[in-house]
Amino acid sequence: MDIAIPPLAESITEGDIAAWLVKSGDRVEKDQAVLELETDKATVEIAAEASGTIEILVAAGETVQIGTVVGRITEGEAAAEAPPVAPEPEAKPAEKPTPEPAAPEPAPVAAQPDAPGTRREKMTRLRQRIAERMVEAQSTAAILTTFNEIDMTGVLELRKENQEDFEARHGVKLGFMSLFGRASILALRDFPELNAYIEGIDVVYHDYVNLGIAVGTPRGLVVPVLRNADRMSFAEMELAIKELATRARDGDLSIDELQGGTFTISNGGIYGSLMSTPILNPPQSGILGMHKIERRPVVLDDGPIVARPMMYVALSYDHRIVDGEQAVTFLVRIKERLEDPTRLLLDS
Repeated sequence: MDIAIPPLAESITEGDIAAWLVKSGDRVEKDQAVLELETDKATVEIAAEASGTIEILVAAGETVQIGTVVGRITEGEAAAEAPPVAPEPEAKPAEKPTPEPAAPEPAPVAAQPDAPGTRREKMTRLRQRIAERMVEAQSTAAILTTFNEIDMTGVLELRKENQEDFEARHGVKLGFMSLFGRASILALRDFPELNAYIEGIDVVYHDYVNLGIAVGTPRGLVVPVLRNADRMSFAEMELAIKELATRARDGDLSIDELQGGTFTISNGGIYGSLMSTPILNPPQSGILGMHKIERRPVVLDDGPIVARPMMYVALSYDHRIVDGEQAVTFLVRIKERLEDPTRLLLDS
């Protein structure tokens, strides 16, 4: 029985064999994972469809198309090796006239060697895809970024007062991501253009929010998607984010879990970023960037200057369908709801 690369998703046509989990001649069982295939979205395991002895036909590291036969399973015991065949005696070649000497070909130009102290590695397929999408985003969308800052005092007090009870009831901590997620979802109701995308000369709007959460992994950045996040409670969102982030770092996400996002949140603050300009995740028209919380002097409305925990936030948007006024007001709505977190419940 042939081992062929199966269809994975409509947009995936090829992948790299990251590793074989068995060796040629090994006995494998039906449904046993035999190889890891790295696509531009995720690493997936391909399982044996029968029990028997495996023969590897395509080595690890090779790029293969969907449908390519990369191995074969001989059901039952290993097939006996055929006895060697004695080579046929070579026939004496017939004499031919001596050909005219051909003109010498020009010597190929040698590639310049890498400088001492450098090394060269092929980019992983995921890193290649990330590079392609970054260039695609900048070349196909009119990306602008607007900034604001949020006084996180209310959010920190809310978490401190409710953390113990929340964790006891739901088995997960109340994090920043679900609060920013809820604030974004409410703002998207007011500004649906940021939850839409351009297709040809049409604008396609969504009446749901599939929230992408950017996660850094050893293989690169991936964006698992919380489907119908607008219907989730804070606890449901936190549990889903925790599970997806864990499986993303373990390389255990399915391709379906990385597709279909309508708006994305990226938290550079966990790495210490104070401010950045997030780049769109095509074809989405908006991405919210969170950053590090840092105590800074703030002038209160009644005059005093106090130290407050502040976070810069950034919204990158596609100016083709989102006006500057809409983007600025969208970010202000998020700021207002997080500075008075009770509004996250009252506005739901």
